[in-house]
Amino acid sequence: MTRIFSGIQPSGELHIGNYLGAVKNWVALQDEAEAFFCVVNYHAITVAYAPDELRRRTYEMSVGLLAAGIDPAKCSLFVQSQVPEHAELAWIFNTVTPLGELERQTQFKEKSARQEQIMAGLLNYPVLQAADILLYRADTVPVGEDQIQHLELSRVVARNWNARFSPDAPFFPEPKPRLTPTRRIVGLDGQAKMSKSMGNTIGLLEEPAAMWDKLRPAVTDPARQRKTDAGNPEQCATIFQLHKAFSAEATVAEVESNCRGAQWGCIDCKKVLHANMVAELTPIRERAAVLMASPALVADALDHGAAKARAVAQETMTETKEKMGLPLA
Repeated sequence: MTRIFSGIQPSGELHIGNYLGAVKNWVALQDEAEAFFCVVNYHAITVAYAPDELRRRTYEMSVGLLAAGIDPAKCSLFVQSQVPEHAELAWIFNTVTPLGELERQTQFKEKSARQEQIMAGLLNYPVLQAADILLYRADTVPVGEDQIQHLELSRVVARNWNARFSPDAPFFPEPKPRLTPTRRIVGLDGQAKMSKSMGNTIGLLEEPAAMWDKLRPAVTDPARQRKTDAGNPEQCATIFQLHKAFSAEATVAEVESNCRGAQWGCIDCKKVLHANMVAELTPIRERAAVLMASPALVADALDHGAAKARAVAQETMTETKEKMGLPLA
């Protein structure tokens, strides 16, 4: 059976970009593979943060994942720091990862250029990502296009370690990407990927009225000045993309026809989208409310997932150490 691993940073409440770009796909994959899904809080401490805020964001992210359909009976959902072997394997992988490979990483170049003092954790971030994946010897990783380079580094790390310590029968697989069906969600400003830091998102758990307040002014086709102007849905990237994600195929076809034929104005199009978003997201919001009122349910789900993850992680570390000549505890 295929084994998959994927992680998400504890940014607090999920937004629809997270949901469409990753989590909705995870919900489907948990029925197809042995799945490990992780809230990667070790990755979150590579930047300045407040401990209480990190705890809150981790909890809210866990609630959102469970409410969105991640089922602890079908997969392992846990918080990264609950499984210390992630950090242990990352250190081991640092010993077989060339510095040049890390310095070439696009995200390192972009983020380090904005920092006055560059911390080693930022440079080694993708080594920890490799450890996250290979600790479970996952052969498939559902990712967005922006993570392909980091996944390729995981393959390099696996190859380097195998060549030194398990040349006859590779122990660590070279994980393959599985691109998410909705690869990149453009923000409501139409300028960049959805991101909380950009303020161009809609929260997964927002009330319908709040969703509409954000959806109504979202960027549309600039060529349409009046309702009678013919439009081009492809120039209305955000709204049309969201229709493809939340609306039925027949509705998407209707949207395109009415836009090109100037039968609908942009507000008409957004009202239909809003109704379809509300229909899909309301059950998630209701489940989240139940979970927020029952923190023991969330803790139990994470503890159960961590126990399953630790069992696999400990097996991996035992064999890794044996092959490397490291004493076992």
